Amino acid sequence: MGRKATFLLFVMLGFGIGLSAQEVEPKDPEATEVYEPVPPKVVPGSNGAPPSDAIVLFDGSSLDAWISSADSTAAKWHLNQDGSMTVKDKTGNIETKQAFGSIQLHIEWRSPAEVQMSGQNRANSGVFLQGLYEVQVLDNNDNNTYVNGQVGSIYKQSVPLAMASVPSGEWNTYDVIYHAPKFSRGGNLKKPATITVIHNGVLIQDHFEVEGPSEYIGWPTYQPHGKRPLILQDHRDNSRVSYRNIWVRELD
Repeated sequence: MGRKATFLLFVMLGFGIGLSAQEVEPKDPEATEVYEPVPPKVVPGSNGAPPSDAIVLFDGSSLDAWISSADSTAAKWHLNQDGSMTVKDKTGNIETKQAFGSIQLHIEWRSPAEVQMSGQNRANSGVFLQGLYEVQVLDNNDNNTYVNGQVGSIYKQSVPLAMASVPSGEWNTYDVIYHAPKFSRGGNLKKPATITVIHNGVLIQDHFEVEGPSEYIGWPTYQPHGKRPLILQDHRDNSRVSYRNIWVRELD
């Protein structure tokens, strides 16, 4: 066989292999219908209630799901008669007794109607996913600050797409989809954490890839970790932030 014929044979063989590797497009509708796995049934909550598979972290009745981050004793924040809890100044952060990975989080928060101080010192708190990655809570109504530290920011990392706060003294809602980072066996980062935040029905963080733990000074740097608690911050500077109706759905 001559060189030209050999070349044509290889081309034809290669073309044939390529065709055989391609999936033939189905001709019947049944061929593209999938019946397993069947998704679990979740009953949506009504009138502000959590869905049926939610883990309720705070419903206004007690602080039993929370402990002090400083010493693991009982959480010392104020439990209010209206079904909320309020940061008790200088008692420190509180965290969940349960550790979590990827979650859907619903949390409602309120800054005081009586405005005091300004900038980062006005009704400052924060929601720390896995105790490390902060979604900022702050009263930014007529109160400018650095935009990567304003309400709804991933603190010092991602500016929110909008400022969607209600007036001071009214209740805000955060709905968060959080996917935890993934690490190799050797501790190297395989996949960064991602955060999506909807603030009062407005998308303000759109699947943001987190650069590492929230840092006040310096650059964020990942360290390998597993499941960790959710933390609520006592900023210690006239915080007075209240929280209510906190629940999560585990995503892993």
